[in-house]
Amino acid sequence: MFVKRSKFNPIITPDMVKPSRKDFKVDGTFNAGVIDYNGETIMLLRVAESMPSAIENEVKVPVLVERNGVWEITVKAFQRDNPEYDFSDPRSIVSREDPNQVYLTSLSHIRLARSTNGVDFTVEDDAFIFPDNRYEIYGCEDPRVTQIEGVFYINYSSISDLGISTSLAQTTDFCQVEKLGVIFAPDNRDICFFPEKIDGYYWLLHRPAPLHLGKPEIWLAKSPDLIHWGDHRISVECSDNDWDQMKIGGGAPLLRTDKGWLQIYHGVDNTQRYCLGALLLDINDPTKVIARMRNPIMEPREKYETEGFFGNVVFCCGAIIRDDELYIYYGAADEVMALATIGLSEIWDHLSV
Repeated sequence: MFVKRSKFNPIITPDMVKPSRKDFKVDGTFNAGVIDYNGETIMLLRVAESMPSAIENEVKVPVLVERNGVWEITVKAFQRDNPEYDFSDPRSIVSREDPNQVYLTSLSHIRLARSTNGVDFTVEDDAFIFPDNRYEIYGCEDPRVTQIEGVFYINYSSISDLGISTSLAQTTDFCQVEKLGVIFAPDNRDICFFPEKIDGYYWLLHRPAPLHLGKPEIWLAKSPDLIHWGDHRISVECSDNDWDQMKIGGGAPLLRTDKGWLQIYHGVDNTQRYCLGALLLDINDPTKVIARMRNPIMEPREKYETEGFFGNVVFCCGAIIRDDELYIYYGAADEVMALATIGLSEIWDHLSV
């Protein structure tokens, strides 16, 4: 736990963001993909919104439904004292009779935020990517952005009653965006692209969530076209350390360094506490893990990390190297965005490379 947190943390909070509708309330602004572009730091911010109710003990849930070929937001209402549902997790409502029947308490979309200094961000009022199809009826979450061959590719989690799939979009100017569709079927998320081809292929890390056997761990795949992915293989498994023994997943897109491909990933313990770790993959052969930190690079410690919509969480979807220093942009407690920095030399010392 040796990163330096910004004195301006949290750098984005829900009260800085205008709701997308008058009847919506912004609950969370977190888990953002980040990239430097044209003299700005651009953040693709996950904005989670709920629908407040004037009725005591009622929970309103926004979901998409299809009407005449158009996907529109509708409302489903629940009573908290209804014994048929489990309300213990603030993120979801689960049927006790059928645990696969789950409703999310918020609907997420992706909003742009811009900064000229990497710290002070202005969040745009309009959505950049908004749920609008069968695979996104519960929202669009946790975007990552990677520049590959002059195009900015945005991968994000598409949430629906079908499960959690991964979708892909692209932009060249952060003004117009084109959705390219689902690239990984449920349940798969935490996609992290490599920013360049290796041995003639595009590569990424992904995180399938096995239902019957095994743990959610980091896998590797390659593609000739960024759409069709194959040659899947396990890359990084959970360790026997407390902080990342239950599940792990990719964080920021891969960063090229003179030591190898740097990956900031998240690890989860048996109390659902999220920490961040670091590892290195071989620069010419991403199937080779050449170093991995035994201890986390960052743990939830500050109040904005331990208390919030879902506390004890630090979760990274974007990191940038500037002048041999790593800037880690991370979501805290599923509610706010924050920033931490660390010199690359210190990372190498702890990775023992």
